[in-house]
Amino acid sequence: MGSSRDIAVGPVAVVSLLLGTLLQSEIDPANKDGYKRLAFTATFFAGITQFTLGFLRLDFLIDFLSHAAIVGFMAGAAITIALQRLKGFLGIRNFTKKTDIVSVMRSVWGSVHHGLLSTNSCEAFDSCLQKALMALQLHRLFSTGSIAEQVMLLENIGTSVLVAENQGKKNKKIFWVPAITPLISVILSTFFVYITHAEKYGVQIVRYVEKGINPPSANEIYFTGDYLVNGFRIGIVVGMITLTEAVAIGKTFASMKDYQVDGNKELVALGAMNVIGSMASCYVATGSFSRSAVNYMAGCQTAVSNIVMSFVIFFTLKFFTPLFKYTPNAILSSIIISAVIGLIYFEAAILIWKIDKFDFVACMGAFIGVIFAFVEMAS
Repeated sequence: MGSSRDIAVGPVAVVSLLLGTLLQSEIDPANKDGYKRLAFTATFFAGITQFTLGFLRLDFLIDFLSHAAIVGFMAGAAITIALQRLKGFLGIRNFTKKTDIVSVMRSVWGSVHHGLLSTNSCEAFDSCLQKALMALQLHRLFSTGSIAEQVMLLENIGTSVLVAENQGKKNKKIFWVPAITPLISVILSTFFVYITHAEKYGVQIVRYVEKGINPPSANEIYFTGDYLVNGFRIGIVVGMITLTEAVAIGKTFASMKDYQVDGNKELVALGAMNVIGSMASCYVATGSFSRSAVNYMAGCQTAVSNIVMSFVIFFTLKFFTPLFKYTPNAILSSIIISAVIGLIYFEAAILIWKIDKFDFVACMGAFIGVIFAFVEMAS
């Protein structure tokens, strides 16, 4: 329904944090049934808000987003997402829920200082700095050493393989490399953890994920009572923020590939998605920087990739989730980090500086607002 070829939709960390904060201000999380129903209600009205704006062709409200602000916003969001993934990449057990760079770095430093990193995380981080010596790592991997150290070395080799994505973008003869490197990394690291049972030695893994699809939830949405107003209010706030992020992401990738995005179609698509999702046990979803970045780096060219992705996710949830039990968190984090870092365009910022200093101020304002505050404030 949308016009963007590159947006990959789904739950987003910052929106999840925002929704959780707003819900907790209205209802006790201990009331699991009521909490869940209010989340579905907020999602429903978020979708109604987005759909209505698109149906009334009010996308001009979002057209005030300048290219300069989008460049800064994208770079800041990329850094924020990468920093959040340090928890899984370094195996940090106690990590902050805040998204600003100060809180994240304080959490990382505190974990290192007090020894709160998981076993061999420091060794793994150190080996990350030596990815160029892949042959040496391979030799070390299958020679003497602890199982946990071997696993973390393999994860780092998997991370090193992701560097080949850049070569795949530059050399058309190996265009297929960006698409398969994340998959290869996940398969190799999962297999190695499985055969060595490295989770017993401190390697953090996904662990058991229950398979199956959640039941319909249309009858759980509040259409009467006090929570109707609360859900409506939360839905409007979250809906406006998610549509801003989605359109910003869509315009970002559209500018990279030189095509136009119809804001009204995006709003209608987002709205319909969230309305239907609220009736299928889903909460607010929007365009995801990390998923869209992986989509882009994998070389996807049309929105059909989302359809393929949906079927893959459906069959995975239905039949294959137990297979991901031994997937190490570090490899998942490394895939996201390698993808989002590619969204930082220094050349674009330099060009903006040369053309218009005021636009550069807007660019840096969005960038600083994201990394030192949070995405919603910058939006």
